[in-house]
Amino acid sequence: MPMASRCRMPDVMTTRDGKTRRVGVEIEISGLGYEKLVSLTADILDGTARNSGRYVSKVDTPLGEFTVELDSDPIKDLDLRDERVPESLRELGGHAMEMIDYAAERLVPLEIVSPPVPFDQLDTIEVLSDRLREAGAVGSREAILYAFGLQLNPELPNLDADTLRRYLQTFAALYDWLKGRHQLDFSRKLTNYIEPWAGSYVDRLIAEDYSPDLEGLMRDYLEDNPTRNRALDLLPLFAHLDADLLAEYVDDPRIKSRPTLHYRLPDCDIDNPAWHFSTVWNDWVVLEQIVSHPKQQKELNDLFREGRTLSFRNLTSTWRSRCQQWLENRGYV
Repeated sequence: MPMASRCRMPDVMTTRDGKTRRVGVEIEISGLGYEKLVSLTADILDGTARNSGRYVSKVDTPLGEFTVELDSDPIKDLDLRDERVPESLRELGGHAMEMIDYAAERLVPLEIVSPPVPFDQLDTIEVLSDRLREAGAVGSREAILYAFGLQLNPELPNLDADTLRRYLQTFAALYDWLKGRHQLDFSRKLTNYIEPWAGSYVDRLIAEDYSPDLEGLMRDYLEDNPTRNRALDLLPLFAHLDADLLAEYVDDPRIKSRPTLHYRLPDCDIDNPAWHFSTVWNDWVVLEQIVSHPKQQKELNDLFREGRTLSFRNLTSTWRSRCQQWLENRGYV
């Protein structure tokens, strides 16, 4: 009998046009050499690997094309034959590259980037992460220099302003709870690329009468958050919705257009036996379920707004604990 899935599914499984929703996954790890990671990934996913550049490999699998790469463009692009490289390094040739490779594989994360995976096939990612741990992969807790993440790019069920507003309000309300659930490693807490949204923006977002059109929603966000460095990054989605409007606020070639959110908050704690991909995914599904129930979504938003005011209750208990209690009372956890 096959093992029951550890990945929960949200109620809303399809997009507006009836297609199964998908999610892209990015896993940052260390502890395995680049070539070994490519070979393992191909073996686990029943795929075929091919090199497509220095420290970049593609793995063709039944789910689509995965990418395995060193997460550092300068090293991936390094060419010791380039005349701009000091002559002493050019003369060392292969020996220099071996030293650079040795250092890079210990200081820079290796990253596995999935294609858009249908929600109902995420058990494949669960198996992949578990098998990599068994093979010796390590995550953020291994060293103070590591700040490795597990990033999700979930496709939205609808791209209208009301749906997006409810997702953003719910994420703002759940941010403290999610941060606590993911037990962020100290090294990752020191980074600036998983910052919360600006407080002034959150106040505007959760106002009782907040109901902008799509352009207004985008401009409200970008005025206070014109950066990729947010725990929930909206810039790839905005590039898909209105690239010209986004360009008024941000000029960054790293932004890739896609009809998804970019959830950057979670650690990759892959060497922790109690940690699983499904642990992170199932917490995201809590947000999905709240969004799909508008009355409860509004109730949570109202409680969160009240929780940001000065009162005896707010001074004697944390929003995280009150949020946990609300989620338990409503059956979400």
